Amino acid sequence: MSFLTPDTKKAEEPAAEISSGARLIPRITIQAFCEHSQTAQLVESAIHDRRMSKVALTTHNGGIDGAVETYKSNPTPNLIIVESTATPEALPLELERLAEVCDATTRVVVLGHVNDVLLYRDLIRSGISEYIVLPATASQIVSAITELFASENAAPIGRTVGFVSAKGGAGGSTIAHNVSWAIASALRQDSLILDMDLAFGTAGLNFNQDPPHGLADALAVNQKVDQTMLDRLMSKAANHINLLTAPVMLDRTYDFEEREFEQIIELCQKSMPVVVLDIPHAWNAWIRQTLATIDEVVIVAEPDLANLRNAKNLADTIKSLRPTESAPLLVLNKVGVPRRPEINSAEFATSVECELVGQIPFDAALFGTAANNGQMIAEVAANNKSNEVFRSIGMRVTGRQASHAGNRSAGLIKLPAFLKKLA
Repeated sequence: MSFLTPDTKKAEEPAAEISSGARLIPRITIQAFCEHSQTAQLVESAIHDRRMSKVALTTHNGGIDGAVETYKSNPTPNLIIVESTATPEALPLELERLAEVCDATTRVVVLGHVNDVLLYRDLIRSGISEYIVLPATASQIVSAITELFASENAAPIGRTVGFVSAKGGAGGSTIAHNVSWAIASALRQDSLILDMDLAFGTAGLNFNQDPPHGLADALAVNQKVDQTMLDRLMSKAANHINLLTAPVMLDRTYDFEEREFEQIIELCQKSMPVVVLDIPHAWNAWIRQTLATIDEVVIVAEPDLANLRNAKNLADTIKSLRPTESAPLLVLNKVGVPRRPEINSAEFATSVECELVGQIPFDAALFGTAANNGQMIAEVAANNKSNEVFRSIGMRVTGRQASHAGNRSAGLIKLPAFLKKLA
């Protein structure tokens, strides 16, 4: 019996204006057999990569010999990772022993210690899925697995961007909606806003929409929802902007399992270049899981002490949830409220340890008018400077260019001593 030989031909990806989202590895089982404890730790660390969020991974000792003994009496998983210190001459013979106890559909990745191009070619030719030379990084291992199990001919994956407020009323939803408008206007590519605050969401109000269906309907048939049904549940808010609105009804409570939104988000990614998640200010299992698996997280905060504390906690937790990903981005909203002492923006960003990508000046009349009319800021005041900030944030979160936070300064107060220690 020989290993299944993967198709090594790479499909050419079409050029995209927006950086695509990460391709999640499907629900597979991986078992690794290592000869050294350091290699086992390396493989185990790969599970922290968000692309591996669905994967069941276990590590064992014994290398190829351990794998052969295990699979003499047990079925093989989707993927076997084996470490070998064998010489180039002996390694193919050892792998032949493993092939004899493997199912035909099982794929094998070899972690070796010999950097030999001829050995690599021989192993690939014999049906080994990948040969990785140690020392390697967890990211290299995850990328190799992604290449094997993420379909090369699949449609491009949309980029997921989540906006979350550090404190209630900080304006995360308003920023999310206006940034979505800016992305649609600047890039002219479709985007989808998911209003995930099912009890009190404002996406429908802010876009002056009252669709009969929305996100709650998709969740009600979660496992049965498909692309056709999702298209029917979406509402068109403007050119290139689509909505899955919240029902905003209190006839029931909205308690979700940790992965309740996972399938719907993945389905949205297959149809839209940009998926903007308007995440409510709360903390539970599904919000934690969502923040851990999306492409970009933006924390929206006001420049005061409570927001600073919460933003710091959020940032630290999100970094720990996704150690191989970039840190969350920071947007300061309502900067410059008259007679309100405010924390300097640079000190705020330094304390939170996040990149400050935008500052939105306080303008009660403008934002109040837009909210009451169900309009975006660009519709009410096309030349307002906030629109350029929204556009800059939009370009940053879609991977087009770096954002400049602006140089508008807020009122100053000194940071408390315990927060200086955090900075």
